[in-house]
This record gives sequence, structure tokens and C-alpha cells, in this order.
Amino acid sequence: MAAMKLIALKSAYKTASFHSGFQQFPHRRNYVRAFSAIMSPPSMAVVYDQHGPPDKLTRIVEIPPVEIKSNDVCVKMLAAPINPSDINRIEGVYPVRPVPPAIGGYEGVGEVYTVGSGVKDLCPGDWVIPSPPSFGTWQSYIVKEQSVWHKINKDTPMEYAATVTVNPLTAFRMLHDFVQLNSGDAIVQNGATSMVGQCIIQLARLQGVHSINIIRDRAGADEVKENLKKLGADEVFTESQLEVKNVKDMLGTLPEPALGFNCVGGNASTLVLKFLRNGGTMVTYGGMSRKPVTASTSSFIFQDLSLRGFWLQKWMSTDKATECRIMIDQLLDLMRDGKIKYDMELVPFKEFHSALDKALGKQGSQPKQVLTF
Repeated sequence: MAAMKLIALKSAYKTASFHSGFQQFPHRRNYVRAFSAIMSPPSMAVVYDQHGPPDKLTRIVEIPPVEIKSNDVCVKMLAAPINPSDINRIEGVYPVRPVPPAIGGYEGVGEVYTVGSGVKDLCPGDWVIPSPPSFGTWQSYIVKEQSVWHKINKDTPMEYAATVTVNPLTAFRMLHDFVQLNSGDAIVQNGATSMVGQCIIQLARLQGVHSINIIRDRAGADEVKENLKKLGADEVFTESQLEVKNVKDMLGTLPEPALGFNCVGGNASTLVLKFLRNGGTMVTYGGMSRKPVTASTSSFIFQDLSLRGFWLQKWMSTDKATECRIMIDQLLDLMRDGKIKYDMELVPFKEFHSALDKALGKQGSQPKQVLTF
């Protein structure tokens, strides 16, 4: 009996000593709190330590778990695309870019994995996209504050949800921000096979606006033309077809375009300008050829043409978060109804470098590469 009392006393002493020490050394309390904190799963991510060639600098690594704070949401990524701007950020030539070391990617879609105690509007299982887009989507789990995430309809095809923000939204805004287009008007664009180009064709058609499209000379050009016409393109020309004295003679019964879009530069941008009617506007949103846009003096003096630029990231930075989300929902509605579609290739995340090579153009013209997790 005495032995049992002695054991009980020792146990009580240890308990008292533990609590006394816990009060005496606050850092122990922090240790216990950290031990009990909600943590994300470890994440696989594409990282780069410096700017330069993406195919040489990117690698897939495991990222340790991250604490999920009260207002945080942990999202398991489902899909994320490789966009030209993602490549430019890694190269260090994009105007806004994260400081290395950094995780690649800028848009995508994921499923809520778990939420912090203060999160009320999102639940595990919800589908979300970062809106406005956010750096670091090329990883399997992301923890960010709840305001970053926009809940979307889970009936949306995953690959369209992953790609809705950067390219379709660019097409949507450019069709509305520069010229008042009415049913029966026309637009002209180069880079028509790009994702933005395909979206412009379809969104213009929904407005009753005709589209004249310019593509580069390539093998299989006739098939490309047919595919674009299936999307709603009125005319599709290769650059060599437009080596004529007056390109407007190629319009037939179509009206002269009031608005043009350029994502290529060089000769391809000059062709867009040649199609425009007096007082028309050309909007440049890319420069894939890395050649400058040139315009003749007569274009300004006698035709009164305007040259403008559009950068989605700048537009979204001007307190447009709510408006942006409304437009994204509208675009997703159109995608679910099959009224907007474009070419994509789904690639498992572990095959990232194969997808990157295609995105870099090493294998010729390829569909948009979308990583799946």
C-alpha cells in the first residue's frame, strides 16, 4: 500500500512539475501550439532558383507542410496551364514576376482540402480558382488567404476552369474596351490559332460580329483554316495569301474591320493594319515574333488609325476583383454550354518537362499544355 502511495505521489509531482514548467517557460506553450496547428500535406512543386531558360532551371521538388491559419484555405490543385507569360516570368523578362526562388504557374483550378477556423464561405470539396490569378499554381497543394479564392460551379470541365482567367478574359475585355462593336461589324486578328484568338472568334460570333483571321504559313494550313471556321471564323488567310496590292479586296462582302488584334508583331501586325477601316483601332496584347510593330505615316495621317495596348494584369490591378469574377462566371457558363472551346492537351504533373518542351515550341505547334495533379 505504501508503495502505491509513493507511486501516486511521484505521478502527482510529475504532473505538477510539468504544469509549473509550462507556466515558467512560455516557449514550451508555443511548442505545443505549433505541434497542434493544422498543417497542409507536403506538396510537389515546380521551382526555379534564378531567372533564365525554363527547360534548364525548373525542377520538381517536395515542399514541406505549411501551417493553415484562421483565414487560410488549403487547396488541392486539380489542373494548371503553362502559358507564355509563365515562361516569360521564369526567363525574367515579364514586367511583373516573383523573386526567385519561386514556384511557377499563375492560374489553375483546385478543390478545397481544408479550411482555417475563421473561413465561412468555403468548404472542403468546393472548386475554386485564384481570382485575380496568383503566383505559384504549379504545385499539388496551395495555402492562401480565403479572399484569394473564387468558388466556381463544379460542373465546369476541369481544363476550362483551369484556363478561364488569362486568355478567355483577355479576349472578352479586348472586344469590349476599345471600340463599340455592333452586330454586323467585323474584327481582324493575327495569331488566330492561339487560345485568345480562338476565344475572340467565338465571342465575336456570339455578338454577331464577323472575324477575319490571319495565320502563319505552315504545313496543314488548310486543316487549320477548317478548324477555325468550325469555331465561327468568317475568313482565314495565311500571311502569304495577303501578299497582294490591296488586302481589302479579299474581304468580299464583309465590312472593313473597325477593330484589330495583334499578338505577333512584325509583318503580321502590318497586315492587321492594312485591313482596318478609316478611324480603326489595332490593339496589341502580345509579341510572339519578338519583332516590332511598324505603321506607315499614311496610316496615321490619311486613315487616322489608332494603336493601343492591352495587358490583363494591369486591368485586374485597378480594383477590378469583383467585376473580374462576374465575367469569369459568365465565361464559365458559356464553356459549360459548349459555346467556347479551344484545343488543350492534359498532361500528368510528373511529366512537366515534356509539357514544357511542347509549350516552348520544341515540337512545333502544339495545343495548350495543361498540367493535371
